Amino acid sequence: MPPLSTDLFDYTLPPHLVAQTPAARRDQSRLLVIDRATRTLAHHTFADLPRFLRPGDTLFRNNASVLPARLHARRPTGGQVECFLLRPTDDDRTWRCLIKPGKKLPVGATFAAPGGEFSGKIVARESDGSAVVRFTTPAGEPITAISNRLGDVPLPPYIERPTLAPSAASARRATDLERYQTIYADRARQVAVAAPTAGLHFTPELLATLAAQGVRSADLTLHVGLGTFKPITTDTIEAHAIHRELYEIPVTTQCALFPPLAGRRVAVGTTSVRTIEDFLSKHPSALDHPCLAEAGIFLYPPCNFQGIDALITNFHQPRSTLLCLVAAFLAPGSTDGIAWLREIYAEAIARDYRFFSYGDAMLIL
Repeated sequence: MPPLSTDLFDYTLPPHLVAQTPAARRDQSRLLVIDRATRTLAHHTFADLPRFLRPGDTLFRNNASVLPARLHARRPTGGQVECFLLRPTDDDRTWRCLIKPGKKLPVGATFAAPGGEFSGKIVARESDGSAVVRFTTPAGEPITAISNRLGDVPLPPYIERPTLAPSAASARRATDLERYQTIYADRARQVAVAAPTAGLHFTPELLATLAAQGVRSADLTLHVGLGTFKPITTDTIEAHAIHRELYEIPVTTQCALFPPLAGRRVAVGTTSVRTIEDFLSKHPSALDHPCLAEAGIFLYPPCNFQGIDALITNFHQPRSTLLCLVAAFLAPGSTDGIAWLREIYAEAIARDYRFFSYGDAMLIL
C-alpha cells in the first residue's frame, strides 16, 4: 500500500464551530451516533447514551486529572514569564517546563512569582525546547500545591480567554477548573496537561443510570502530554514521529480486556484506546501486577484494534493523530474509514456541531 498523504486528514472548519465554552450541562452536549454495521448516522444528546449501551458493556475511562499547570512570574528585570509545568523529574522540586519567552531565559536565568510564592531557576535546556526548572518555595511547599492555588487551567490554544478584571478572571478560572476535568478524575493523579475530553460529558446521574442498567466502568491512567495537540507536519502519515506518553493499568482493568467478556469494550476517548492497544500489543494476557509502561503506538488506517469494540470521542483537529485513529476505527483493516470520516465531519459541520475539547461528541458502534 502506498503511503497515506496527510492531506487526506485535513478539512476546513468554520471558526465559529470551535467551542470556546462547555455546554451549560455536561450531558446536554450533542452526540452523533455512528453505526458501522449499517453505515448510518443519528443525532442525539449525550444524555441519550444509555439507549445505545447494553448490560455487560464496560466503559474504559482515563482517570487522569488535569493540573492547573500554567504559572505566571517575573524576571528580576520585571519582564513577564509564563512557566508551564509538564512533568517532574526524579526530584519533585525539579520539573520539565515550557517557558515563555524562552529565548530570553537561558540556563541560569531566574524568575519568581510577584507575591513571592515561588521562585524558579533554569538548570538545563532540552532538545525539544523545554527547560528543566528547579523550584524553591518559602515553606518548602510542593510546586503542585502552589499551582493548584494560583495556576491557570492549561486550556488548548484554540480556546481564547480575553483579559478580564480580577474578580471576573477568578470566576472564570473556577469554572474552567471544574469543567475542564472529568467527574471521575482521580485528584491524586494530576498527571495530565490536557483533559481526556470525551469524558467531560459524563455526569454523576448519567453514570448512575448506566450502572443501574448493568454497564460497568474500568479505569486506567494515561499521562496526557502536549504531543496530543501536535499536528502532523510531514507529507505522509507514516513519516510522522508519534509522541510517547506514560500509562498505568491496574490488574482489574487488565482482566476486563480479556475473555470471557460479558459485553462490549467501550473506550471513552482516544487516550483510553491508545493505552489499551499499546498494552495489548505487548501482553497476550493480564499481568499479576499493575502495568506501568509508555505508549508509543501510532494508530492509523489500515490498522486493526484488539481491545476496543466501541468508541466515544470528540471531534478532532485537522491533520492530527487523533483524526487518524478515528478513521482507522471506522473501518478497521482498511482505508475506507478515511473517506467516510470526511463525510461524517462534513455532516457535523453542516449541522453546526461544536468541535474540539469543549465541543460535542461521537459514539461509534
